[in-house]
Amino acid sequence: MSTVTPELERAMLRTMQTIRRFEERASSAFHAGAIHGVVHCYIGEEAVATGVCAALTREDKIISTHRGHGHCIAKGADLNRMMAELYGRQAGYCKGKGGSMHIADFDIGMLGANGIVAGGISIITGAGLAAQLDGHGRVAVAFFGDGASNAGPFHESLNIAACWKLPVIYVCENNLWAVNTPAAASVSVADIAQRAAGYGIPGIVVDGNDVLAVHEAASTAIARARAGDGPSLIECKTYRHRRHTERPDQPDDRPADELEAWLRRDPIERLVARLRAQQGQLGDEEWEAMDREILRAIDVAVAFAEASPVPCPEAALEDVFAD
Repeated sequence: MSTVTPELERAMLRTMQTIRRFEERASSAFHAGAIHGVVHCYIGEEAVATGVCAALTREDKIISTHRGHGHCIAKGADLNRMMAELYGRQAGYCKGKGGSMHIADFDIGMLGANGIVAGGISIITGAGLAAQLDGHGRVAVAFFGDGASNAGPFHESLNIAACWKLPVIYVCENNLWAVNTPAAASVSVADIAQRAAGYGIPGIVVDGNDVLAVHEAASTAIARARAGDGPSLIECKTYRHRRHTERPDQPDDRPADELEAWLRRDPIERLVARLRAQQGQLGDEEWEAMDREILRAIDVAVAFAEASPVPCPEAALEDVFAD
């Protein structure tokens, strides 16, 4: 039974709804031609980033994936600078050069998103080593997908983290599909968490659409890491509501009945229903007011992005660390 307070539940609901509304606006802006490149929406998976990051401190480190907007928001990133980065503007987190897949904010412990599958796992393992050497009780968290669990960096990182008892939590967001390949066709075990046994560390499977379950599993793993007992692997079973990317020509081979079943397990609707069932914890007016506030913040972020200048061509030569 979760011991999360109603106040924290409402805070996590606000975070999840902020992610949802941000992604909806990013999608519409992409289809309108205001955002170039590519956008991978996190809609449907909001409970994972929210539940994990709610158990972290500002000083703890995380690293993300190509589907990283939700992790940024859950860790406390500025919506204005995020939206400006998506719009390719100078006021963005990476001065408009990174785009959707490369947002970072070291001040809040967000070490960046990464367009390479499994590309961030070894980086965050290094951050875990740094945290261990610092001795301040900080932890590091890697977010990655089911496909990354098949890659070398995943196995190498878990091995060295286990050997050195690094304070790292490896969070697998198993949304059951790698683009249009079902995870069952490419993963050799029923549960990715089973792979933890090969490295002698805890492997936990959790309902990734239940933010309270995610938060509880993350809190346990984080406490274990802070105590010096080493890493854990958490597999969050979840599902993306949208196709792999927002490109209109991106095929979506997932069965319609499977998608419909997961839509009925929407993580935001589940938390809203829970709070409504607790007398006085969330009324319709409060929920609608929260959503209006979030939408206003998204409007402000879009206006900020549109008002920011496009980087000049000479800016391409700045922040380049190579001869």
